[in-house]
Amino acid sequence: MSRIGKKVITLPAGVKVTAKGSTVHVEGPKGKLDGILPAGVEVKVTGQQVNVVLTSTERTGGAIHGLARSLLANMIEGVTSTYSKTLEINGVGYRAEVKGASINLTLGFSHPVVFALPKGITAEVDKQTKIVIKGVDKQLVGQVAAQIRAIKPPEPYQGKGIKYADEVIRRKEGKAGAK
Repeated sequence: MSRIGKKVITLPAGVKVTAKGSTVHVEGPKGKLDGILPAGVEVKVTGQQVNVVLTSTERTGGAIHGLARSLLANMIEGVTSTYSKTLEINGVGYRAEVKGASINLTLGFSHPVVFALPKGITAEVDKQTKIVIKGVDKQLVGQVAAQIRAIKPPEPYQGKGIKYADEVIRRKEGKAGAK
């Protein structure tokens, strides 16, 4: 049985959790989230505590138990304090700006790239080279950050492109014969 799944989740003030079958609705001060938990688990809400109970007798039940508890804990944390990912743009003339619900990126292509932000995600640009993606859904924030990074991933020779703020790019030396 999962040790992570056994942990009880304590609800912060202002957060409501309702569960019907495998669907869970979490409502808090920063927003609302709906999620579907894997089959084989059940959510029980008692007062200010939420417990994920394993109902499956399958061999993979412990992994599913821990996964369901982590997903629920991430939903509760997201509606109390939003998740964020920071991206950095490196390169001469590379920049970004937010216009409404989209990000306009100038990344050395022959055309500007317009990335439409999904519902529930906001973006801020600082000094035209730092993008902060924010939202209540941890998975969606990470997915949007990965999609933006995939537009122009950092290259190993000069480091140009879009990278995560905490990412380290291993640099290559280049041609050895050029002097």
